Amino acid sequence: MQYRPLGRTGLSVSSIGLGTMTWGEQNTEDEGHAQMDYAVECGINFFDTAELYAVPPKAETQGTTETIIGSWFKAHKNRDQIILATKITGRSPMNWFRKDGGKTRLNAAQIDEAVEGSLRRLQTDYIDLYQLHWPDRKLSLFGGHGFADYPVDFTPFEIILEALDRHVQKGNIRHIGVSNETAWGVMRYLAEASSRGLPRMASIQNAYHLINRTFETGLAEVAMREEVGLLAYSPLGQGTLTGKYLNGARPEGARGTLFGRLERYQGPGAEDAIKACITCAQEHGLSPVQLALKFCDTRPFVTSTLIGATSMEQLKENIDAFAVSWSDDLEKAVNDLHAKHRSPCP
Repeated sequence: MQYRPLGRTGLSVSSIGLGTMTWGEQNTEDEGHAQMDYAVECGINFFDTAELYAVPPKAETQGTTETIIGSWFKAHKNRDQIILATKITGRSPMNWFRKDGGKTRLNAAQIDEAVEGSLRRLQTDYIDLYQLHWPDRKLSLFGGHGFADYPVDFTPFEIILEALDRHVQKGNIRHIGVSNETAWGVMRYLAEASSRGLPRMASIQNAYHLINRTFETGLAEVAMREEVGLLAYSPLGQGTLTGKYLNGARPEGARGTLFGRLERYQGPGAEDAIKACITCAQEHGLSPVQLALKFCDTRPFVTSTLIGATSMEQLKENIDAFAVSWSDDLEKAVNDLHAKHRSPCP
């Protein structure tokens, strides 16, 4: 297992991060515990979760994933061995997260409530990396294309940082990060932190995979020059890069079969790009999973690649994929794919 610096925090996280969002919906508590046990045996020291999980988001299961992680910490008494990341829900119409029944926003009051809720469910007194799940600004996110008519109304960056800083000062959270953020947003947070002596963003958790390389335009330079590395989520494109959904297939028990929500990977050119990736893997003697995960792992701006699984078989396959060798031929092949297909699934 490789370990890489988490921004400028002084922490080192495993190059493989354990994603958890299916626990409490597709996975039971016992299955979540078994995945954490196996991950630790393999050298993984970085877990990522969110107050929103399990997925898909709904009131009945909100917070269950954190609760499962908390019960594992209580049973193992090993909190100090894990670098734990969680997230506060961004701006949305969802009204079941806060006690007042209001819509979610990134403001001081909601940050206070969300931090306390996560600490309680996780059965810990500190969070190593507290992330903003998506911005308070209304943006074209989660598969959206192009420029939107962005409204002026959003919580100022300095107000968000000041609210987070109060929890850093109390020891509730150690470091902070962003998710589903733009290059402009990251730089504004860094500028406010520098000018006001506030906590600095340590990481960017965005979608990144063979058919979504949009991070490389703008954000990759920020990540490298500012030491704010990428925590790459959905490296298998929500499972689409395994090929299991090709030609309209809907395997029993798969997330896309159970819940749909595959629109991000069904736009124009998506199917052709996925088929090309699978063919590329086969031509180089790799499985589609090996090609997709090792691609992420070999990018210089990636701090950790976040994997998730609904079975131990999948988890083992994902972890094993990082052991394959990368070559100049593979680098050329994935870049040729990108030149032809150009991120159809942002």
